[in-house]
Amino acid sequence: MNASRIALAVAADQPGLKISRHLFGQFAEHLGSCIYDGLWVGEDSAIPHVRGVRRDAIAALREIRMPNLRWPGGCFADAYHWRNGIGPRAARPRMRNDTWGQIETNAFGTHEFLDLCAQAGTEPVICGNLGSGTVQEMRDWVEYLNAPTGTGLADERAAHGHPAPFGVRYWGVGNESWGCGGLMRAEHYADEFRRYANYLGSYEKSALFRIATGPGLDDFHWTEVLMRECSAPRFNPNVMDGLSLHYYMNGGVPPGRVPQALRATTFTPAEWRTVMAHGWYIDDLIARHAAIMDRHDPAKRVKLVVDEWGSWYAPEPGARTSTLFQQQTIRDALLSALTFDAFIHHADRVHMANAAQVANVLHSVLLTFGAQTIRTPTWHAFHLYVPHQDARRLPVTTDAALLTHDGLPYPRVSASASLADDGKVTVTLAHTDPTEPVEVELAFTGLAASARPSGRILTAPALTDCNTPDAPDRVASRAWTEFRFAGGRLTATLPPASLAVVTL
Repeated sequence: MNASRIALAVAADQPGLKISRHLFGQFAEHLGSCIYDGLWVGEDSAIPHVRGVRRDAIAALREIRMPNLRWPGGCFADAYHWRNGIGPRAARPRMRNDTWGQIETNAFGTHEFLDLCAQAGTEPVICGNLGSGTVQEMRDWVEYLNAPTGTGLADERAAHGHPAPFGVRYWGVGNESWGCGGLMRAEHYADEFRRYANYLGSYEKSALFRIATGPGLDDFHWTEVLMRECSAPRFNPNVMDGLSLHYYMNGGVPPGRVPQALRATTFTPAEWRTVMAHGWYIDDLIARHAAIMDRHDPAKRVKLVVDEWGSWYAPEPGARTSTLFQQQTIRDALLSALTFDAFIHHADRVHMANAAQVANVLHSVLLTFGAQTIRTPTWHAFHLYVPHQDARRLPVTTDAALLTHDGLPYPRVSASASLADDGKVTVTLAHTDPTEPVEVELAFTGLAASARPSGRILTAPALTDCNTPDAPDRVASRAWTEFRFAGGRLTATLPPASLAVVTL
């Protein structure tokens, strides 16, 4: 069968908004084996580590230039009390993590998290406890981390081995406060956020970026109330810097759809298309919440922070539901690419995003098996999008009509383009059709005459293939040269279910 043809055009000489590197962040919660075994093995482990943090995990996260890491939750954040995780580990109290049904040793606490961030070269994002905590507790955590020595809390930090302030800038004020974080109404949470955020101090160069709990999926009333009450209060107009949004592709959303127990590694082409269509729904969801934000904040000072996103499938056979472990296939890499493109499309409002979660839970970039760490297909998607980090978005136009599945539109070929500070132009092409190839013709305007393309492509031998300890690179990107380039025009045939990147 002949491949269909799609024409795209990139204006290489029309750079626009910066694509924030923070769109490509990660999330780590005390859930399943995300923290313990996934990132932290302890200082007595035979697994190679640096001060208890897995050496191979850090290497893999540095390769994708992980810009930020959100912690300690998630729902767990509103049950977490930071003082339990500082000081000598042997003296730290154990607690029951009722959120996820496991025992928390508190061996991995504030200093361990910030050491991990330093090793990974990433910026920490801390989600504070509004649900079961107090204003004083969250305020003290900020002072403990960010104040110069000379106060009791800062001196306590110094006594625990870190005299210099950490300068943690990003702070979430609660998590999913409409649900696991307190079952609050929008009006009540708005008042709580204003109270909490008003007491979170800024020290030296660490001006805080305060992130409010955003809506539960399509709760547009929540967004309306938070923007009305918190985007510019009279006596502290800058109290809210970000509004969060969570969206998981699980086949049961948008609301009103019949939930489907989609499997991670066993699926039909129709179920593949369900993931693409339901995944692309995030573009519409962002647009509708952003329209409300625009009415209250036309200058776009308050940023949208999609600090939980990813696929969420039925539990793996034999796995405990509460661990949320799932494998990754090329389908999840394409879902990631569609999600990245939605964020880039809305770069004027979306500043940060966090895939859930970084290791061993849901939409992970890393899976650990004893001493071995596996890079998932999703890791390879993050890797291919690295050139877009902090580059300038370029206009992309196409003649391709959207596909439709389950009543929802999504692109057959989704593209993003950017111009980096060094003058390089990068184009990513996500081909979402699982069964048929497609011919693409990519025309450039404003491209330097000396430009020469190089490429990489991510495909899979079979749609349901995944990376395992025995075959860690079964689904991995490779050099891509199967294209033609002449006269500022690139033509190529993209295989089914593929993600390609071209840099000129």
